[in-house]
Amino acid sequence: MSGSSAALQPPASARKPERHPDAPAPGELIGAHYEHCFGCGHGQSHGLHLEVRAGEGVSLTAEFTVRPAHQGAPGLAHGGVLATALDETLGSLNWLLRKIAVTGRLETDFVRPVPVGTTLHLAAEVVAVAGRKIYSTATGRVDGPTGPVAVRADALFVEVPVEHFVDNGRTEEIQAAMKDPDQARRARAFEVNP
Repeated sequence: MSGSSAALQPPASARKPERHPDAPAPGELIGAHYEHCFGCGHGQSHGLHLEVRAGEGVSLTAEFTVRPAHQGAPGLAHGGVLATALDETLGSLNWLLRKIAVTGRLETDFVRPVPVGTTLHLAAEVVAVAGRKIYSTATGRVDGPTGPVAVRADALFVEVPVEHFVDNGRTEEIQAAMKDPDQARRARAFEVNP
């Protein structure tokens, strides 16, 4: 990891992450954890609609196309939107560990501008786990999966119980998610970093 902060450096006691036996298979589309998630859900008209695929080990790839609604400066992606894409990609790694976790810290480097119309190709992996802490890294490239790096991030996720969402989320959305007759969709709404 390239994180400059000590909080993003795994401790000496950290272990190599292990892919959960029930994790999606390499190449499998992971899909949205919640329809209204700004990052991966399709219920947000201006959302990123991030498409995430499981990779080998504890890694994955994702893509999203920068649309006019994602602009900061004229014709360029907003840095906050790019940070959101990295955070959502890094959060999706938790599917491969089968852990419920939230972002504790995210450090982002903006290397080059990303124009509207560009498809950002993201790659992420978990590099270490120490207790409830999950250390991850990601890069976003333009012009294809091996193109120039535009953004990169290092992150620390913290495993939490599902009550974290139930106790802190807005009641209407929590109740709607809990009443979903589709048991798998109901469980997914609370399984990945929101």
